Amino acid sequence: MGLFAALKRTRTARQIAGQAGEDHALHYLREHGLTLVERNFRCKGGEIDLIMQELDSLVFVEVRKRSDASHGGAAASVTARKQARLIIAAQVFLQRHAMPPPCRFDVVAIDGGEVTWLKNAIEA
Repeated sequence: MGLFAALKRTRTARQIAGQAGEDHALHYLREHGLTLVERNFRCKGGEIDLIMQELDSLVFVEVRKRSDASHGGAAASVTARKQARLIIAAQVFLQRHAMPPPCRFDVVAIDGGEVTWLKNAIEA
C-alpha cells in the first residue's frame, strides 16, 4: 500500500464518532425488528446512513449523534438542505425498483447515550 492510500484511509475523530453512532442506531433498529438493506448509500445527490426494511416498507434513516442535547440536540441538526439531499438519494436508490415499495424517512437522534427514534420525520 502506498503512502497516499494509507493517508486516504485515515479517519478523523468525527468520522469515527459518526460510525459509532450509526452502529448504535443499527443495533437499536434491529432490536425493534427492522433488517438492514444497505448502509452508507452514496450517490451524487446525497447519502443515506441506513436503509432498513420494516415489514413491506423501506425505511431511509438519517442518524445524528451529539454529545449532549445543547444547541437543539441531534434531531434539530437535520436541516432542510440535509432533508432535500436525503430525498434525492432515496429517489436514486428507488430507481432500482420497477415498483417501488412503500417507504418513509426516519431520524435516529442520539444525544449523549439517549436514543430517540423519530418515525416519518421527513416529508417527501
